[in-house]
Amino acid sequence: MNSKKIIHTDQAPQAIGTYSQAVDYKGLIFVSGQIPLDPQSMEVVEGGIEVQISRVFDNLSAVCTAGGRSLDDIVKLTIYLTDMGDFPLVNGIMEQYFSAPYPARAAIGVASLPKGVAVEMDAILGGC
Repeated sequence: MNSKKIIHTDQAPQAIGTYSQAVDYKGLIFVSGQIPLDPQSMEVVEGGIEVQISRVFDNLSAVCTAGGRSLDDIVKLTIYLTDMGDFPLVNGIMEQYFSAPYPARAAIGVASLPKGVAVEMDAILGGC
């Protein structure tokens, strides 16, 4: 018996590879990496890193909603940055999207990300 349920929404960027936006497995939701793509145009949003970070949180939120959850249900958030100097900006913008208690989190510096973006995030949502 396959207990995986695929989660999909048009309110977040479509998968651009061999993956799903998110998978619900026995109540845990695993959200694939979200980059700052506009869901309608599938283009990287214009503007600085702050705009990119906000778009990623908006995309994560849309996928969470499609799974019947919200950002508040995230128990583990992983942030990938091409410049760790942007980490304070992530913290500031994250406060606009989350309230305490915050999820567990990791921030990882990487050499590059898809489409040349500066930030990507993935998440795990707790089971119901």
